[in-house]
Amino acid sequence: MLIFEPVRDALRALRANLLRSVLTTLGIIIGVGAVIVMVSVGTGAQIQVAEMINNMGADLLYVFPGSATARVRLGAGTTPTLTEDDAEAILREVPAVRVSAPYLRGRGQVIAGNQNWSTTVLGVTPEYFDAREWNLEDGWPVGAEEFRGNARVAVIGRTVAQNLFPDQPPAEAIVRINRVPCRVAGVLQAKGYAMGGWDQDDLVLVPMAVARKKVLGERALSGRLVNGIAVKVRSPERVSEAEGEIRELLRQRHRLRPNQENDFWIRNQAEALETRAESSRTMSLLLAAVASVSLVVGGIGIMNIMIVSVTERTREIGLRMAVGARRRDILAQFLTEAVALSLIGGLIGILLGLAGSFAFSRFGNWPAVIQPASVAVAFLVSAAVGIFFGFYPARKASRLDPIEALRRE
Repeated sequence: MLIFEPVRDALRALRANLLRSVLTTLGIIIGVGAVIVMVSVGTGAQIQVAEMINNMGADLLYVFPGSATARVRLGAGTTPTLTEDDAEAILREVPAVRVSAPYLRGRGQVIAGNQNWSTTVLGVTPEYFDAREWNLEDGWPVGAEEFRGNARVAVIGRTVAQNLFPDQPPAEAIVRINRVPCRVAGVLQAKGYAMGGWDQDDLVLVPMAVARKKVLGERALSGRLVNGIAVKVRSPERVSEAEGEIRELLRQRHRLRPNQENDFWIRNQAEALETRAESSRTMSLLLAAVASVSLVVGGIGIMNIMIVSVTERTREIGLRMAVGARRRDILAQFLTEAVALSLIGGLIGILLGLAGSFAFSRFGNWPAVIQPASVAVAFLVSAAVGIFFGFYPARKASRLDPIEALRRE
């Protein structure tokens, strides 16, 4: 028997029971489609997390003040415990640290012409731009001496620029931040939303001295106290090392006894983002595993229908064997039918999976990345399901006794 003959006979048999064949493939269709969608969505989530890591800095640590306790704990940052001297000590005494940038933080109303916008105001030193790897998109380079002195200059985020200057370039414009006039030096490159959902581009940066004395005024911390320190490590691999050394250094500087809690806390950007990435991977694997159950159910459906088909076509099998068909010919025919059912379902499932991934990305506002490898694996798995679950009915058909088969009604 030629190789294409089992395929021809299998397609003829499937066409004779078209509705039953379509219903049999539903499990495979749903399973393959769901696996492709879940893998593409999971891959998109991992890419999104990787972009967040790049935007927020895998080699970046934030040091915040501790919490105050007045019958109840009031939350992180309620006790000012960090100073500019702490930032200088971190840079000086922790070898793994490349940049240590203290900053002040507050809210401010920014006015430009007849436009106004409430935003976050940061008082920073020149090192802050290096720590965040934040360059200007528009405007002129801001000199370090301007951000170290009392120059009334400001650098604004993309969101602030869009709201205050919808129809003109912001550079060189004058804005009033809490009634303090400042010249706009430029617009920062867009960084998008952070992991917590806050807009990183909705802020204004001014020199720390100007923020402390003028812009934030009485709302700013006194002396050399700061709201936080941005620490850039020399490489992502040394983040854990730097975190431990910073913790020990600050405990010594703040004269904390061994039994005392830290009066500060350190946020590791990479760890927080990696936790989210791990959660995304775990959820993707879980959903893919659930979707794979549909493949098993589909395979069982194929086995069930093939067993019924063998029972219905017993006389046909006996007749074919009586006129010279060998056992392996019968085995090949029924196995080909099972594989054809599975492959057809797999192909339809792949098309539905691709369409579902596109729809998820387009209308769900979530990145979905199609992996050619996942499509190929889904197709091969569908073929394997057909072979695995179709072998027993095909073997049962090939083992029939021709005489007994012809005697059955």
